[in-house]
Amino acid sequence: MRTLILLLFTFSLHSLNAQVYDTLVWADEFNGTGSIDTSKWWHQTTLPNAGQSWWNGEIQHYTDRDTNSYQQNGALYLTALKESYTDQNVTKEYTSARLNSKFAFTYGRVEVRAQLPTGVGTWPAIWTLGQNIYEVGAYWDVQGYATTGWPACGEIDIMEHWGSNQNYVSSAMHTPSSFGNTSNKGTQYVNGVSTGFHVYALEWSADKMVFSVDSIVHYTYEPSTQTASSWPFDAPQYLLLNIAIQSSIDANFVSSPMIVDYVRVYQSAAIGIEESSRGKSKFYPNPTEGTAKIHHDLGEATLSIFTNTGLKVIEIEDYESGAEINISQLSSGIYSYVLKGSTYNSQATFVKR
Repeated sequence: MRTLILLLFTFSLHSLNAQVYDTLVWADEFNGTGSIDTSKWWHQTTLPNAGQSWWNGEIQHYTDRDTNSYQQNGALYLTALKESYTDQNVTKEYTSARLNSKFAFTYGRVEVRAQLPTGVGTWPAIWTLGQNIYEVGAYWDVQGYATTGWPACGEIDIMEHWGSNQNYVSSAMHTPSSFGNTSNKGTQYVNGVSTGFHVYALEWSADKMVFSVDSIVHYTYEPSTQTASSWPFDAPQYLLLNIAIQSSIDANFVSSPMIVDYVRVYQSAAIGIEESSRGKSKFYPNPTEGTAKIHHDLGEATLSIFTNTGLKVIEIEDYESGAEINISQLSSGIYSYVLKGSTYNSQATFVKR
């Protein structure tokens, strides 16, 4: 009986500490017809590698044409094509599309329901990059957010699939401590990725990343020590969807789409209550108007406050528990904050009237 009580107590404590991402904060259901919604997505087309090619030996042009990315029957069709196409004074024999989300966020759950393309040499991906990346032609670089190169910006590969390894999907982390042919990755076999839809998901908290397909987890990234080298993931990331073409492309390849039913991002509905199981904080008063305080147990910590689009609007180094914060300049709405201590982190949301 004592053992059963202890197990029940442990389960309850774990449940209380678990992340709950239950509020939809951004989505595209692709219910339009024709061109994609450019209020949500940016076509990244500029060749970055000395204006000649994309990285990794990829041989495609990315275009902003409806032939490569369009909405139809409640879905996004992101299509790779075999065709001779000249852009930026460079001719290539394949085209595709690479979309950047005009939304960046810190922590949450990402769900993408998709059917993948087929063909040896096709390389579809659902992934994220740091909003602060230097990358020519990327949406957030064009908007003036670039401060950091790759991999220091962090990269989260939610789903990658290589046509040469049909039905095996991969998730991976790229950081300064492990990038390129990274050791931080996991895979699983998913039957029929190119003949039916599956939900590719990421749960991103202040402590770890959990990757799954149809709710079956295949990889968890949870470094024992978080440093800038192993964890550049306490700042906004944005989503990317693309199909790259490798030099090993099947000579008989003509066309194949990645069909995306929806993209959804969820965050916690808990207002002003800490979300990290390792550090505790509480925002007061909430809702608030001109000034507020955060009580926390992190010792010296850096406080960052973000809008619901991931824009950092306030940063205070060495923020002490209970110190007054002036937020009178912020517009009314819901904001998130991150307290990053030397060992643990805490994050939550608050309302500004």
